[in-house]
Amino acid sequence: MRATKNAAAEVLPNSPASAKPEWLKKLSDGKYLLMLVLPSVICLALFYYFPMYGLVIAFKDYKPFIGLWESEWVGFENFIRFFNYKYAWRMIRNTFLLSFWSLLWGFPAPIILALVLNEVQNMKFKKFVQTISYMPHFFSTVIVVGLVTMLLSPTGGLITKALESIGIEATNILADARYFRTIYIASGIWQELGWGAIVYLAALTNVDPQLYEAATIDGAGKMRCLWSITLPSIAPTIITMLLLRMGSLFNVGFEKAFLLQSPSTYETSEIIATYVYTQGLQSNSFSYGTAVGLFNSIVSLALVIIGNYVSKTVSETSLW
Repeated sequence: MRATKNAAAEVLPNSPASAKPEWLKKLSDGKYLLMLVLPSVICLALFYYFPMYGLVIAFKDYKPFIGLWESEWVGFENFIRFFNYKYAWRMIRNTFLLSFWSLLWGFPAPIILALVLNEVQNMKFKKFVQTISYMPHFFSTVIVVGLVTMLLSPTGGLITKALESIGIEATNILADARYFRTIYIASGIWQELGWGAIVYLAALTNVDPQLYEAATIDGAGKMRCLWSITLPSIAPTIITMLLLRMGSLFNVGFEKAFLLQSPSTYETSEIIATYVYTQGLQSNSFSYGTAVGLFNSIVSLALVIIGNYVSKTVSETSLW
């Protein structure tokens, strides 16, 4: 009788009472993968999320010698100051237009290059073009701006000499506000063309070759295969990359804009990022600069959310 009670009291290994919770079992099964990703999570938390507490500076009159929490709370005063600035809307317009035109001209360029390279049969030539096209991505912004300055220099620039050879008078293009956006966008396309094409070339490798064979048998030509097979197959990749680019629509590259601009081009070259630098660091208006930067980030976040909602509504592809 005692042995029966003891046996009943023992819990079988596979019984519900001894079973681990589902979430604990998943953690145990994926512990090695979690260990691999842990350093990245720690870096992300330390350098991206933990510093976000400093955004409270935007709502204070921050004094470095007093400290963050002891500084006077001013609410939305810094934001009001920015929108009352006479050149605020010009900066917002310049930031949007630079990003919009860069997206309009720069986003399709890698897709077109990838589609062209996908049709090249000579593998040596294809690899050579790929290497040459994505090499500028590794150039620093200073080098890119230096090359642009050398090419467009009014005294000895290659492009300037080429214009003079066809009868166009040499002018200082870099000091002309009308050409700033063109220079900025064109140099950006040249620098990122090949690097951006890598993603789409990888997506093209996943297209089933049997689809092209079936379309060819049915009499479809190259263009028909492109529109009916290739583009629909890489459409999810294109939409995802577009949504990610929309998130940076208001985050125009500060370095190149700052290095290319001059007082004569402020009408088209002064953007939010350069203004944050001059006000926040050069003028020591830390609270004001943080407020302007926070406004820029909020607009970028709103654009991502709107773009993701639209994409989810009209298609099945979205970021979340």
